[in-house]
Amino acid sequence: MEQRVNLKFLIKLRKTFTEAYAMLKEVYGNECLSRTHVFEWFKQFKEGRQTTEDDMRPGWPSTSKTDEKIENIGKLIRENRRLNIRGLVEITGIDKECIRQILHESFNMRKVCTIMVLKLLTAERKESRMNICADILNITDTDPGLLDPVKLKGTRFETVEAVKSKATEVLKKLTESGF
Repeated sequence: MEQRVNLKFLIKLRKTFTEAYAMLKEVYGNECLSRTHVFEWFKQFKEGRQTTEDDMRPGWPSTSKTDEKIENIGKLIRENRRLNIRGLVEITGIDKECIRQILHESFNMRKVCTIMVLKLLTAERKESRMNICADILNITDTDPGLLDPVKLKGTRFETVEAVKSKATEVLKKLTESGF
């Protein structure tokens, strides 16, 4: 945008396109607008254009991600966690990519299969998982023979039925305290 303002100023100084482009190239170097873009803006300013802002382009309006729509999508997700993006598009009428961005950026969700799930665990779930892991570590420290009956490491199975039968056999050998 700064380059457009400077280009507009150069036109007021009655510079030709070649002179204006050379000056912009000298000042901005590799960051300068391309020759084609400079020519397009030069032509538009010569024809009387006053604004240096981009024109609106066709497509979805840039206001698709309003606070109201973000809150609406959040409410729908909290009501039915099984809703996927396509379902949200049908319900809300908002663009699929916009809904994906809202779920990803505003609610910190990501795609797992076709259902959006949280990326980060809540503090309660983290604590719960840490407690479970600590309990398992304590049990294995106090009872080192706990996992002795389970000797499947390195075993090769030819069929799924062989895996099922071996797993059933090992589970039957486990004592109640082993669970």
